[in-house]
Amino acid sequence: MSELIHIVEPTLTNEAGHCLSFVTTLAQADPNTHIALWINRSAALTFPSKNIALKPYFFRKIRKIQCYFLYRKLLKSNEKIFVSTANNLDLRTFHLAAKGLFPNNVIPENKAYFYFHWVNESHKKLASLKEIAQLQPNLMIFGTTPTQISTFKQAGFKHANVVPYPISVSVVNSSTHTFAKVLFAGAARQDKGFTHVVDLLEYATKHQLDIPFLIQSSAEHFSKMDAATKADVARLNSVTYPHLEICKDTLAPAQFLAHFAGAICIQVYDPTDFADRISGVTLDALSAGSPILTLANTWMAKQVQRFNAGIVVDSTAPEAMIDALSDMIANYATYNQNAQQAGKILQQEHSAQQLADLLFNPHKDNA
Repeated sequence: MSELIHIVEPTLTNEAGHCLSFVTTLAQADPNTHIALWINRSAALTFPSKNIALKPYFFRKIRKIQCYFLYRKLLKSNEKIFVSTANNLDLRTFHLAAKGLFPNNVIPENKAYFYFHWVNESHKKLASLKEIAQLQPNLMIFGTTPTQISTFKQAGFKHANVVPYPISVSVVNSSTHTFAKVLFAGAARQDKGFTHVVDLLEYATKHQLDIPFLIQSSAEHFSKMDAATKADVARLNSVTYPHLEICKDTLAPAQFLAHFAGAICIQVYDPTDFADRISGVTLDALSAGSPILTLANTWMAKQVQRFNAGIVVDSTAPEAMIDALSDMIANYATYNQNAQQAGKILQQEHSAQQLADLLFNPHKDNA
């Protein structure tokens, strides 16, 4: 009999970000497992995997309150629960929802799974994690890097595993491309260095450069955008650079991935936020053979340096980025080949099968 697992993604409303591909890739890794995907009530999504059943449930403004009631409902069932973009509040809410349902209120093993994409450490949060680890020792914790998982192990969680972020399997393209454009892909956000990209375009306009750019300026979940990013988008829209194409809409996965062909992907993400935080854009770019321009002291920089699949700069000054872009354009064939090779290796290292095995075959949990 096929298994059913509940995946909870309250902010999933459209195809922005990597939530959609994350769940799709996981579902494709084990087509015999049926997935009930709990998402925003207004979401309009189509999944290629037939083993995913959509459960529109959450309202944006009260989703945190709704989580408690949904978690309690699902804890009463015999099925597993997977929070695919987890945070500390989810752990505490699960503890509250479990009261009166199990002996000593302790959730059993192989029942509740949490995937942490990043962890912001602080003494207060560590103290909170230690408390939850004592109260709920059977929670199954997954994280993208050893540094993240060490936080949970330090807090006392018995079941904490490093699980590479699942990568889309249909991205790899072995064809060599000539340079076509510089690409900023994904939602416009301050932590993704969007303001520096707009600075770069203003510089390119002033100095009458002829490098083609394609900039995606769409918002993320719920069309949210902070004031600083809105101001940057307004600046971008006022740029008169003749070699600029702006994509304002959220793209379907196939459209999004197609933009990497012949591109240099610019990822001048904040080193503080992305020192140990994985980027799905990086994985997609390298899988598509797109070399990357990124900032030092980031997870992206480690991947670029590992494969010589781009250039790492120490500054977001436009002059520094233009120098790096000029080098990459002049040597695009080499960087493109290196990116393709990186993509092939990362496809194996970030196979969704690893996460699928831990979720659907708990005996493989060796934490």
